[in-house]
Amino acid sequence: MSDSVSVVVVGVDGSAESAAAARWAASDALRRRVPLRLVHVVPEGSGLPHPEAAAERLPDFAVALRAEIAHALPQLDVSCGVVPGHPWSTLVAAGERAGLLVLGSTGPGVVTGRLLGSVALRAAGEARCPVVLVPVGAAGPDGGSGGVVVGLRGDRQSDAVLEFAFEEAARRGVPLRALEGRVEPDAPLRTDAPVGPEEIRRSLVESRTVRLRDALVHWRGKFPEVRTEAEVSGRGAARTLLEASRSADLLVLGRRAPAHPTAAPKPGPVAHAVVHHAHGPVAVVPHA
Repeated sequence: MSDSVSVVVVGVDGSAESAAAARWAASDALRRRVPLRLVHVVPEGSGLPHPEAAAERLPDFAVALRAEIAHALPQLDVSCGVVPGHPWSTLVAAGERAGLLVLGSTGPGVVTGRLLGSVALRAAGEARCPVVLVPVGAAGPDGGSGGVVVGLRGDRQSDAVLEFAFEEAARRGVPLRALEGRVEPDAPLRTDAPVGPEEIRRSLVESRTVRLRDALVHWRGKFPEVRTEAEVSGRGAARTLLEASRSADLLVLGRRAPAHPTAAPKPGPVAHAVVHHAHGPVAVVPHA
């Protein structure tokens, strides 16, 4: 998957959210040894008589942000462009061509009318490339102290999601923690069962933990330098992942493609909650 990222694209609009995303993206591009491209979209219907003409001149905030990054990371190839078009489709198309799209998000409990806020959420649900959402107030570009965390669901482990997570952990030189949220029995618990509900749930957690560890065996072999941990929590998946996002360098989630080609792709309820309320950067990785 790493070879598929030729450029890290980040959307910028003058907001604090997009500036935080640009700084995170710069550090990520440097780790990947690929260029960074700042993209500002002049929306169609923005009221400007000639959006194409506006695209010929970089706004001051983009010039300043590019200069800041170039000064901090002189070895990084960083460029900036202004493009007329629809913000969502323009940024997603640029990200899909490059292989990775980074956007600012509002962070936990914040509501905003910023242009990129709605674009970020839609991109996370529909883009065909990994999308990283970076909230203001997240740890610095190199993350927190919790390594890379990947949220997984039972037996439905995706190679694309695990490959992305292992590559990120290897690139950063940090541990990888695989998390699965609350597990419930497939059938209602019988009141006349020889063991109590807590014993049954405990047994389920233990068996799921073994299964989760087994799912990591192949990737541990490919990335022997990455220290891994598998954990099945008794708490809800969203709550478990949101708590992990407080200290994680990066939280990685999968987003399943729709079964029917004409169906609209969208994140599931857990991913939706995490994307809205995570305390740190979240990567949403599409998979079959």
